[in-house]
Amino acid sequence: MSVPRSEALSLLVPPRTTAVAGVVREASVPPLAPPVHDGSLGDLPFDNAAVAPADTVLSRKQPDGLWRDVTAARFAAEVLAVAKGLIAHGLGPGDRLALMARTRYEWTLLDFAAWAAGLVTVPVYPTSAAPQVRWILEDSRAAACVVETAGQMKLVGAERAALPGLAHVWQIDAGAVALLVAAGRDLPDEAVAQRRAARAPDDIATLIYTSGTTGRPKGCVLTHANFFAEVDNATELLHPVFHAVSREPAATLLFLPLSHVFGRMVAVGCLRARVRLGHAPSLRADELRADLAGFRPTFLLAIPYVLERIHNTARATAEQLGRAPAFDRAADVARRYAEANAARAHGAGRGPGPRLRAAHALYDALVYRRIRAALGGRVRYVISGGSPLGRRLTTFYTGAGVEVFEGYGLTETTAASTLTPPLRPRPGTVGWPLPGSAVRIAADGEVLLRGGHVFAGYWDAGRQEAEFPADGGGAPGEWFATGDLGTLDEDGYLTITGRKKELIVTSGGKNVAPAPLEDRLRAHPLVAQCAVIGDNRPYLTALITLDPDGLGHWQGMHGLDDVPVQELVGDKALLACVQEAVDDANRTVSRAESIRRFAVLAVEFTEESGHLTPSMKLKRAAVERDFAAEIDELYRA
Repeated sequence: MSVPRSEALSLLVPPRTTAVAGVVREASVPPLAPPVHDGSLGDLPFDNAAVAPADTVLSRKQPDGLWRDVTAARFAAEVLAVAKGLIAHGLGPGDRLALMARTRYEWTLLDFAAWAAGLVTVPVYPTSAAPQVRWILEDSRAAACVVETAGQMKLVGAERAALPGLAHVWQIDAGAVALLVAAGRDLPDEAVAQRRAARAPDDIATLIYTSGTTGRPKGCVLTHANFFAEVDNATELLHPVFHAVSREPAATLLFLPLSHVFGRMVAVGCLRARVRLGHAPSLRADELRADLAGFRPTFLLAIPYVLERIHNTARATAEQLGRAPAFDRAADVARRYAEANAARAHGAGRGPGPRLRAAHALYDALVYRRIRAALGGRVRYVISGGSPLGRRLTTFYTGAGVEVFEGYGLTETTAASTLTPPLRPRPGTVGWPLPGSAVRIAADGEVLLRGGHVFAGYWDAGRQEAEFPADGGGAPGEWFATGDLGTLDEDGYLTITGRKKELIVTSGGKNVAPAPLEDRLRAHPLVAQCAVIGDNRPYLTALITLDPDGLGHWQGMHGLDDVPVQELVGDKALLACVQEAVDDANRTVSRAESIRRFAVLAVEFTEESGHLTPSMKLKRAAVERDFAAEIDELYRA
């Protein structure tokens, strides 16, 4: 059964805020979970097997498309067998094992096996180019690497001459797990038990290299204690999600990359809470839709891009059926319904009135259930992170029956540093500080963070240990400077307003954070990515790329299916649609902060083109360099 409202509310401890000259500068929340003083993440599979051996902790998709449950006892046995294989190959405590694969069962198995063997895991994005792979393997001084495909095996093999410390490379698709199990078969179980016993919370668990929007990626040193502080407090705060969701046991299908800290934190949190976890390796719409339908999760972890696509696809389908006005009315009802409930939660209203409730019930049958069906049919909660989701989409999904918990964090903070508290949503914000942590706003507006989830520092390859950043972080009591800009309201809710380094200063001296404008523009079905330009310029402009699905739908509606994109970017009707999206974004800012001109590009910003990081963040310097001519044209009279 669902957690009673009274029980969920009893877990909420409002932030303690501190104001200076009437402006809230700091907010903190006491911990909901005690700190861990012994052991490591490598103990989790074995602890689960000892406490609840028959509980399902994972599900694994079979070749026939069906999902097979994996019990706590079975997973612990698999972790033990693989850990013995790693030890048998001569890998010692603290050695680095790199993992380069899509989101799949073997990733989580190898992660926990490495921790059980006392190793440090180093994620590598499966789409990384050869120089990126070489840098991470070289800087981390990886002793071994597991890749997924033959192509990745070839890529790493071509770099091995420059990596004398890389002793082993295994390929998952070529039976890496079976090879490791066979290698460790004669090793006693006690060998793993001894490795586990020697690990402590403050030992390094993983080195996660930042995606590098500027400069060369740096290895963030995250300890076992960082993960415990993060997942224990997050799962207690989000009690309805992890402990009792509707009538079904909690379950989630993870499709975010495990190379990213967000996906990794979720995998650890699910094992820690014994929540059934599945893996989906593809973000292709048809494949992900099939995985969601087969697995039927109760909650999801998503980035705004995925939620935008689901919304835009539903809107496009309605338009094709001639029902776009009905969909837009349903979306408006959902948003007003969510806003009314949020106001009631904060004592600022009575909630939805009779007419709004009636309209909501009608559209629940006609529209909202289809949105939930696209997520697998049983999803009631979504945890969104990576970048701000925005008020528009947050209220849409909440009103459609999918409660959104938005979070904010970085690799350096083991994912979420703030979260939307249950039953206390405030759309447009990223919630309260994670229990056991604090948020401070510096004099220049920069967001500073402190807590047990904040990393130990950046990797120093020479000393093979963490090196504290010059601006703090890692050491107890220090504040970590995020580089993000934000504000705290009187109740301790954080709103992110932009990036400090990305702050645009026009030639007229106006400071503008481009992210809110870009987020709003990307919500339009036709827009894939956009880059707002204007530093040292008289006004703001934007480079906009087109979403292939949205463009295909637009072409079909206008009878232009066979027209190449190179010609469409100059089509007056299409430019008018994009202008509507720009106008909508401009309505959220002042005239001085608005986009005056834009250019629609015939190409996409992608990771392969060098314009996006693996986590879908814009590489502004690369965009401005490669499209300098288009930018100059926007400022010609």
